[in-house]
Formats: sequence, structure tokens, C-alpha cells
Amino acid sequence: MGKAGFDVVPLTPERWPDLEDLFGPKGACYGCWCNHFRMPQKQRMPLLGEGARLLFEERVRKGPPPGVIAYDGETCVGWLQVGPRRDVSEWNNPRRASTPLPDAPAEDPRNWAASCFFVRKQWRGQRVTAALLDGAIDFARASGARLLEAAAMDHELKRSSEGLYVGPERIFLRAGFSEVARQKPGRPLMRLAL
Repeated sequence: MGKAGFDVVPLTPERWPDLEDLFGPKGACYGCWCNHFRMPQKQRMPLLGEGARLLFEERVRKGPPPGVIAYDGETCVGWLQVGPRRDVSEWNNPRRASTPLPDAPAEDPRNWAASCFFVRKQWRGQRVTAALLDGAIDFARASGARLLEAAAMDHELKRSSEGLYVGPERIFLRAGFSEVARQKPGRPLMRLAL
């Protein structure tokens, strides 16, 4: 049992139905299905909805796991996309808060990113995000990652819960991350050496 009583495990093909249930029939975040950082907007926008779902399902089926999911008993209550930076090419875009630093190039498969959270509405505010991050740290470490980075939302920015898909700064600080750069206001690039 993980933090706050949640079990956090890698998203493997046999767990796909649980993720589908979590995201709902339209898919999380307006039909994105966690493709936002994986491809340029021009490629991503026409896929929103069913096309994005099919693409993401194929990614999960082929492996390796593209992230971790959290369970409260039998119910899947949260998702965190986590894996090598090179797998989320748009996260490495030089105009983003998550732009890689010279000491942690995106091409190095040991440099990982925690890029997108999603928590079932009824479970928000119950520490699912913190449990997901703890599970992601364990997953990254077990997978041979050298470091894990995130472009969190700091406490100064007031956003909706959907706007916090990158994660709030406070959960990264509690997990031992430190700020290594601030390439955009309100969006610290945070890092944990593994």
C-alpha cells in the first residue's frame, strides 16, 4: 500500500481498461489522452478524442509503461505520465518552462520527466497527486533513471484543478525536488537526483 493508502503501479496493457474508466468516454483533458507533450499541436489537435485514445492505447500496448496509475481499492483514481524526456518531445520545446538544461539533455534516456497528472474528480484533494509522484519516483529509479524533472505550478499562480495538470510545486518540494531553473514566471523547473 502506497502513500495515503493508494496503490501506485506502472500502466501496463492489462490495466488499460482501468485507465479508460479513469479518463472517461471523452478522455481526460478535453480528449487529449495524454498526447499533449508527445507531439506538436498541429499533429495533436486533429486526433483529439478517439484518435488520441487509439494512439495512447497502442503506446501502452507496445510498452514500456508510459506512466503510473493510482488505485483506491479496486478503483483507478489517478494517472501520472512519467518516463524519459525524449518520449515527450514537446515538453523539451525551447519555449516551455520545462526546456532541458545543458546538464540534463533530453536525448539521455536516463533523464526523466513527470509531465501530466490526472486525478478523478471525487478524489481530488486527498493526496492522490503526492502518492502518484512517490510511485513515479520508485518507477523511475527502478527503471534506471538518473534524474526526474517536472515543470510545476508555483503557489503564486492561481489555477483551476485542470490547470494543475503539471502538478503543484508543494508536492515536488515535499518529495525532495529542488528548483533548478525558472524559465517562465510561476513555473519552476524542479529536479530530483535519483
